[in-house]
Amino acid sequence: MVPSLLFEIMLIGVLGVASQWIAWRFRLPAIVVMSVTGLAIGPVFGVINPEEDFGALYSPFISAAVAIILFEGSLNLSFKELRGIGRPVFRISTIGAFIAWILGSLTAHYIAGLSWAVAFVIGGLFVVTGPTVIMPLLRQAKLKARPAKILKWEGIIVDPIGALLAVFAFEIITFLTASNPDAMQLILFFAASLFAVFIGYVLGKGLGWMFEMGHIPEFLKSPAIVVVVLLCFTLADEVMHETGLLSVTAMGITLANMGISSISDMRHFKENISVLLISTIFIMLTASLDRETIMQIFSPNIILYVLLMMFAVRPLSIFLSTIGTGLSLNEKTLLGWIAPRGIVALTVSGYFANVLSDAGYEDASILTALTFALVIFTVVAHGFSIGWLSKKLGLSNEGNPGALIVGSNPFTIELAKSLGEAKYPAIIVSSSWEDLALARNAGLHVYHGSMLSEQTEQHLDTIPYEYLLTVTHDHAYNSLICTTFMPEYGRTNVFKVSPYTNFEDGYSTGVVSKVGGRILFDKKFSLEELVEKVEDGFTIRQTTLSEKFTFDHYKEKKDPETVFLFLIKPSGQLKFFSEEMRTIPVSGDVIVSLTKPNNE
Repeated sequence: MVPSLLFEIMLIGVLGVASQWIAWRFRLPAIVVMSVTGLAIGPVFGVINPEEDFGALYSPFISAAVAIILFEGSLNLSFKELRGIGRPVFRISTIGAFIAWILGSLTAHYIAGLSWAVAFVIGGLFVVTGPTVIMPLLRQAKLKARPAKILKWEGIIVDPIGALLAVFAFEIITFLTASNPDAMQLILFFAASLFAVFIGYVLGKGLGWMFEMGHIPEFLKSPAIVVVVLLCFTLADEVMHETGLLSVTAMGITLANMGISSISDMRHFKENISVLLISTIFIMLTASLDRETIMQIFSPNIILYVLLMMFAVRPLSIFLSTIGTGLSLNEKTLLGWIAPRGIVALTVSGYFANVLSDAGYEDASILTALTFALVIFTVVAHGFSIGWLSKKLGLSNEGNPGALIVGSNPFTIELAKSLGEAKYPAIIVSSSWEDLALARNAGLHVYHGSMLSEQTEQHLDTIPYEYLLTVTHDHAYNSLICTTFMPEYGRTNVFKVSPYTNFEDGYSTGVVSKVGGRILFDKKFSLEELVEKVEDGFTIRQTTLSEKFTFDHYKEKKDPETVFLFLIKPSGQLKFFSEEMRTIPVSGDVIVSLTKPNNE
């Protein structure tokens, strides 16, 4: 046991973030690592039991965290994304959810042995996937745009729908089994659901209006959003349990579609908070399991139920609901397989296990084990298979991580060619058709538009590209792009061409050198000089280092005007040379450089 609750909170936070880092470092499914970590420190070694240790604070903390996570996910749901995927998203979220509810309930009754009442409650709940499990998988798998967007929309939209289906099923059961049925309860359920949507819409509109009119200062905007999300969730949830999820989803979608400029800035803050909450909650939930529940998970009827949910119920609901939507067979196959359950299923099932037990349904005691079995099996199976399956189906952006190059000129064209020859995808983006003509004639992948325009955000698929290089003559524009996309690409993957000017007393520049992005190659090489070198006949060469020909030997032999462009590690990792580069090339590395034609 840990010495204090403060120590336990610290331990949960450290292990949660460490799990995310391990998953990133070794390319593992984050939710799998977090689940294993929670099981290890909880039921396996008995270090902590958050549900007992937190006491009365446990459930409210989990609920508040789920509300923030769901809101953060819905804040990314712009209706403009629905172009081309609106019909399948609507069908899956309505017809698909209904089919999954009915089939899941039948499976729970006939296979898991649950009574009809409990089966229909848990069947409604298990239609959820949710952002807590879908978002980490999407970051890991690098799916193509259409299936990725469908999974994201389904996960966020169906989350509150599943919870409401469970509540609706419980209300129907209560109504049908009551000695004096009162239809008013059903009317109240629908009224409470409408109220939840209304309160979410009103609070979203109100908060958005205050942001736009300047009634909330910048330093208070993020705290204000967190507080209003909790207010929105609590108001709805106090009226009827689980409608709070619907309310925060409505609030997030409302804000996402108001076109508020400051929302995009705060979205990154909310995403960081969401990642932290997902990490800690998964640790807390799995650590709170007892060994008896874990043993129940491996009982034959539960395992058979989980297998049927994964291999029959989900595929059938997807294939039937997407008839006539234009989705390909491969897309339906992927969507029919990927449906991991997460935090919402765990928290809501715990609530209904208590409610149904109090109502006299003895078989409700198995709900916790059933839910954890479905969560653990789907998280592991889908976490490890999504990358492999998406590649087999041709729905992932395969290959090495590439570079998105902003600016079309003789130098960027040669740079993009060299990346392509090294099997790294590259795309050149420019708002000038005239500049892009050179790149198109060279057979390169191009996109016409400004990186900062909303149209580019909607139409340019950036998933295949891990690196962003801004190489235009407008240094302020370069810095602005780097600053804008730094949260998305990461500080170490965003570069700008040197804005420095070589004066006699040293290198000088304006404020743009301090804003966003690392200096590409070397500060002494401006874009004008790079273009001039290409026009003077400099060529791009690959040099492989060895034990006999080290990096020091290479630097001694190279021409002073040589420009180190990028480095390819034996593992396939790509590293661009920059002012802040800390990696020292070693034996086996391939250095790609821009050198004089006569330099061998």
